[in-house]
Amino acid sequence: MNQSDSSSHAALLPDEDIASEDLVHDLESGIEQEVLAALDVQDAARVRDLVDGLHFSDIADLLERLDGDHRSSLVEVLRENFDAEILADLDESVREDVIGLLGFEDVAAALGDLDSDDVVEILEELSDYDQKQVLDAIPDGERQLIQESLSYPEDSAGRMMQREVVTVPTFWTVGDTIDNLRDRAEHDINPLPDHFYSVFVVDPKHKPAGAVHLDTLLRTKRPIKLTEIMEPDIKLIPVTADQEDVAFLFRQRDLAAAPVVDDAGRLVGVITIDDIVDVIDEEHEEDIMRLGGVRGDDLYDAVVDTTKARFSWLLINLLTAILASAVIGLFDATIDQMVALAVLMPIVASMGGNAGTQSLTVAVRALAMKEITATNAGRLIGKELMVGGINGFLFALLAGGVAWGWFGSLALGGVIAMAMIVNMIVAGVAGTAIPILLDKNDIDPAIASSVFITTITDIVGFFVFLGLAALLLL
Repeated sequence: MNQSDSSSHAALLPDEDIASEDLVHDLESGIEQEVLAALDVQDAARVRDLVDGLHFSDIADLLERLDGDHRSSLVEVLRENFDAEILADLDESVREDVIGLLGFEDVAAALGDLDSDDVVEILEELSDYDQKQVLDAIPDGERQLIQESLSYPEDSAGRMMQREVVTVPTFWTVGDTIDNLRDRAEHDINPLPDHFYSVFVVDPKHKPAGAVHLDTLLRTKRPIKLTEIMEPDIKLIPVTADQEDVAFLFRQRDLAAAPVVDDAGRLVGVITIDDIVDVIDEEHEEDIMRLGGVRGDDLYDAVVDTTKARFSWLLINLLTAILASAVIGLFDATIDQMVALAVLMPIVASMGGNAGTQSLTVAVRALAMKEITATNAGRLIGKELMVGGINGFLFALLAGGVAWGWFGSLALGGVIAMAMIVNMIVAGVAGTAIPILLDKNDIDPAIASSVFITTITDIVGFFVFLGLAALLLL
């Protein structure tokens, strides 16, 4: 490395430190408290100064954190120059509240600055009435495209695609394309998307013939025809494709953008990597919530709405708990004769439940990533059986030793040891097999698996432990 290179490298070091500090959330610097103080004294100018340098996503976070009165005040301060990007980043329940505060006319005006996919994302979560009011305030040409996107199935490629796509005919050269892009940007005729990664070459029927990445375009001389440098074997995404399948395709093929086609094979839009990041985040969040028995992120929902959403799942858990208790009731006489059984039986059920949850978590994640197939499903279940057997044996020694030392009964230690082995094996197999069976029957394993696993491990654990105790100890 020469001297100039060394000095240049050294000059970058302070910038690297600054960049690291910039990764800290802007709201963590105390701005949130300052905004609250300014809102309390109705100092609109101070509020504008504080939020002026914030990224739109930080302003969205700020609106989510504020209570109703402060949120309303901040919206009024921002109204004149409200950035529509804020709406796209808001939690659904907060977004509906902010749209109500802004009014449909102001919202429609703000949405004109967004790409079509962001507009659809905002509108699809609104109530039918609010959605209609906003659509009515949008100009006819834009409204027709948005309504067409909203007509596609929920969570489909048609909903998430961006309608603004750069297309060129098959007979153009690199020079023709670059000149056209510059003219469109300069004269604002048929405006370009804010960000794009590829130029799509289409035939006279508007069907994709190939794609040219921007880096390839810039490296190639002007006289070269696009058909000579385009990628002809591009993956076409049907408008009805599920967003999970689209995300899987992007992950498998390392795509930055992919064209979306209608039933006739015509190019109607494009999906870009930033949309896929949102989908992956949304799907993983959804799976985590469902594994916990929560239908969705209800952090900002009203108390009544959150209560209603959680009640049904808790009711199901109550019914399964009653079922497990009924099994215990079958052995009430056995427990009366040996109180130690009541002390120890939660250990067996708890260990089985935790082991089942471990297997379940791995299986649900593997199903979401499409890593479990008909080819390897049996092998994976067999693996979990062996893991459950080995862990069951090891914990049988521990639990049996504890029971023996605690109550001075070797036989009691043997009973809990055998019950532990059986329940751990059942937990491992069920934790993998149940999600696979549910998925095969088109039931989301993230929703239903956990209640099945806990019910099975509780019932098997209690039945085997108390049953063996009745047979061997009394």
